Amino acid sequence: MLPEISKIKGIHPGAILRRELKNRGMKSNELAELVNEYKQTISAILNERRSINPGLSIKLAEQLDVAEDYFMHLQASYDVKRELEQHHPEKRTPNLKKIRKILFWDTDFDQLDWERQKSAIIKRVFERGNDIEIREIISFYGPSTVNKTIHLAKNDFLPTFNQNVRKYLTKDNV
Repeated sequence: MLPEISKIKGIHPGAILRRELKNRGMKSNELAELVNEYKQTISAILNERRSINPGLSIKLAEQLDVAEDYFMHLQASYDVKRELEQHHPEKRTPNLKKIRKILFWDTDFDQLDWERQKSAIIKRVFERGNDIEIREIISFYGPSTVNKTIHLAKNDFLPTFNQNVRKYLTKDNV
């Protein structure tokens, strides 16, 4: 079964397709026959040298029992990620002067991906951060994103987490 798109955004559709073929014990030439495509085309997609077009997305969807636009969404997500990496190599970060590195003692602070790991970062800062750090995270991600992340989180944090949520995310402070 293919994973939800939200869990695999930014991954080349060929990588997902390759994994699915392996799980089904199917060879690429078998898939090529089923979807009436050249085996070289399927091979190029599986090896991430070619994109998926709308027609192929529909054919693959029929064979793999997913929505017709499943592979097109994957392709679009991958294309956007690649474009961002090429034209915006600098990653968006909060003001790092306001956040202590020790707050993330268990990971390499300089390798944090502030977008992909935002849920864990928000939780950590609300658990262990000081006033300046919490305000910076709210400013960086925006109150609505922080609020959504906090409310989707399991409530198994330090007592300071709930105290900080009440203190910084009440209607008066947001």
